[in-house]
Amino acid sequence: MPSITRRRPRNPDGRAAVEARVLAATERLLQEGIRFTDLGVQRIATEAGVARSTFYTHFRDKSELLMRLAGTMRESSFGRTGEWNPAGPGDPLAALTEIFADVIRIYRTYAPVLAAVSEVAAYDEVVREYWAAGLEQFVARTVQVLRAEQQAGRTPAGIDPVTASRLIVIGGDRFLADHVSATSADPDTDASAARELAATWWYGVYRRPDNA
Repeated sequence: MPSITRRRPRNPDGRAAVEARVLAATERLLQEGIRFTDLGVQRIATEAGVARSTFYTHFRDKSELLMRLAGTMRESSFGRTGEWNPAGPGDPLAALTEIFADVIRIYRTYAPVLAAVSEVAAYDEVVREYWAAGLEQFVARTVQVLRAEQQAGRTPAGIDPVTASRLIVIGGDRFLADHVSATSADPDTDASAARELAATWWYGVYRRPDNA
């Protein structure tokens, strides 16, 4: 997959400010309901208050722009979930439920970006692989946690950590994207979604007993 890393700019503060304006402008336009495919570079540049040529000095193309937007969302949500420790103090299920509530808020905030990723990934291999690579990193971390739980005797040895991790990570990502989509975007259901996700992890994959 092509790298989106660039050489260090001579004026990093100024460059970052321009890129932030372009990213924010794109988010605004997506929030207005404009499909990413229909969103031209000139429209983005105008919304950001920069020249079209300036856009191309900061972003290789629209795909790179979308990956930058998606990366911010991905780092926030995956980072929050990565904070959970199934062997931590207190009530791990309650902690996981709270984390998923935060993740749902992040997904809801970035719902237009998620829709754009789904739209573009259908025809752009770079975007598709970029999002998949992020999920695979989270799968790998979950595999490590599950294996540690098995070694500690808290999760049955018969569970396949790789299959189970792919089920809850990839399946969870698709559920969350659908949950915050325009067709099922009722925020009143967020709390129950967080509870059900946490219960699926805790009782379904980690196989913790229900002591209620």
